[in-house]
Amino acid sequence: MAYRFWCGECGFKTPWLAESEGAQRQLEHYTKQHPGIPAGGHVETNRKNPEGGLGCLQVAGILVLLLIIAAACQR
Repeated sequence: MAYRFWCGECGFKTPWLAESEGAQRQLEHYTKQHPGIPAGGHVETNRKNPEGGLGCLQVAGILVLLLIIAAACQR
């Protein structure tokens, strides 16, 4: 899962990151931009894998390629 942290004081938001890294960046933002104010805002979650991965179209393409190779080997 990936997380995006939004600042409660301005329009700042982190990119999609792991939870600990996003929280750290939000804390750094508050320290620099809003000193003395406790970190606030909200957190957005994305259930997709932040590392990416193969999508359905890519998997289907690989399967078609394997079928073509298998058919060519049988000739």
